[in-house]
Amino acid sequence: MATPLDHASTEDPILVRAAQAGEEAAFEELVARHRDRIYARAFSVVRNEDEAIDLSQEAWVKGWQRLTQFHGESSFSTWMTRIVINLCLDHLRRRKRQPTDSLDALDEDSGGVERYMAPVTVNPTQRLERGELRARIDAALGQLSDAHRTVLVLHEFEEMEYKQIAETMGCSIGTVMSRLFYARRRLAALLADLRGEERSS
Repeated sequence: MATPLDHASTEDPILVRAAQAGEEAAFEELVARHRDRIYARAFSVVRNEDEAIDLSQEAWVKGWQRLTQFHGESSFSTWMTRIVINLCLDHLRRRKRQPTDSLDALDEDSGGVERYMAPVTVNPTQRLERGELRARIDAALGQLSDAHRTVLVLHEFEEMEYKQIAETMGCSIGTVMSRLFYARRRLAALLADLRGEERSS
């Protein structure tokens, strides 16, 4: 008779195999380990707590249903992140579009000179405490358009390549590069504005 798994001390790949064999307790342990990250990724894209909760829960349901399709090419956490991001993108496409500001209305598909420019590095607050910087970045992300915020999250946080982002978002690599350029520039400007507001207060 096989010894039952001690789920809390078992590594993810072993838990995944147990869950693929139908052991629900193993999957519940995976959920407990990674639910905060999956929720955080959903929230970083949709910017709404209730929607992020619903979408992350839907992602876990899909993860359980599709678990046999997971073959370990990436980590389980990365695989689940892809599922929740795809759900978020579908959700944003269904959501009634809001009017975009002038920056977002630029023709991103034209792929002008900006795609050949060096990336803008967002590092305006070197001396800030980490928590304070996170709060400022979070506030600034909330002011980006859905498309700009998503491409920034996928590239900077998920470290996805341009080709992967293009496939995920259903657009060209040129559009990804253009959106990333504008998103970085906009984020840098927003962070600078936030610093300026604090100095004057």
